[in-house]
Amino acid sequence: MTASTPHATRPPLPLRAGTRGSPLALVQTRGFLARLSTFCPVLASPPDGATPVFAEHVIRTTGDAVRDRPLAELGGKALFAKEIHEAMRQGEIDIAVHSLKDLETDLPDGIALGCVLPREDPRDALILAPSCGAPDPADPLAAIPSGGVVGTCSPRRAAQLLAARPDLHIEPLRGNVETRLARVRHGDFSATLLALAGLRRLGLADTASAVLEPSVMLPAAGQGIVGVTVRAGDEGLRRLLAAIEDPSVRAVATAERSMLAGLGGSCRTPIGGHAVITGGMLTLDGLLASEDGSVLVRRKARGRVADAAAIGAEVAAALRAEAPSLLAPALA
Repeated sequence: MTASTPHATRPPLPLRAGTRGSPLALVQTRGFLARLSTFCPVLASPPDGATPVFAEHVIRTTGDAVRDRPLAELGGKALFAKEIHEAMRQGEIDIAVHSLKDLETDLPDGIALGCVLPREDPRDALILAPSCGAPDPADPLAAIPSGGVVGTCSPRRAAQLLAARPDLHIEPLRGNVETRLARVRHGDFSATLLALAGLRRLGLADTASAVLEPSVMLPAAGQGIVGVTVRAGDEGLRRLLAAIEDPSVRAVATAERSMLAGLGGSCRTPIGGHAVITGGMLTLDGLLASEDGSVLVRRKARGRVADAAAIGAEVAAALRAEAPSLLAPALA
């Protein structure tokens, strides 16, 4: 976005950005603000040098405050954004920066997804305790010892692990990235799984023992994508955010989130979704599983990028038709 662009007018400053307080959330927020400044020079060099360009508002969410219980018991991943969006609706902040995979599919009234940023690597990383040794690239999960304890609160990761290794034991492990890495490093768990995107953004990619291909561990819908929300009625900011959006990432995010909406699963339901664009066509790979991994269904659909939402709905319908019992509790 250049100064000659029609929408390069300066919004009221400072632009107040809401974020969680974890190291990863702060890195993502500052990366977004830097991108915004690059695309909109009037923000990078405001006329009034005494006026701060951005104001960072760290908001403690329920999801961050309560770490001794799985999110499913607390009300789901919406708890990572509830207080942030309430602050936005009250006019205390103007925009909010999120990991898209942690953002609920149905946003609160008056809140819109203003833009999505270029996607970081969406794959999951396997983190092994030092006692496990180096994994075999051909079968990285085999490095986890028989009967080993894997720490994760993700039903999606747990189900896929148990489908491949029913001998493993899954125990909850929450906290920020550094906390989880330390627990495995100290031998509290044989292994854990983390989003490679978060490790890369924090400069911790070298802590990954192995990177799991989607054929082994299908990522969460939205994984690796940073999403920015805004008040739905703030047309000026919405135009500004639209100008810095990555259209291809918006398409894959739309497909993945459309699939989630079509499944309507609870936060206890193991669901994976990963869309890619090749040759001008979008392919979505979706997964639905039982919590214990004994039932695991995958379906794909392919179509035009412009039909991203319909492709997501198609995959959701195929998964729902194949394993309706997995969704019955959530839809009841």
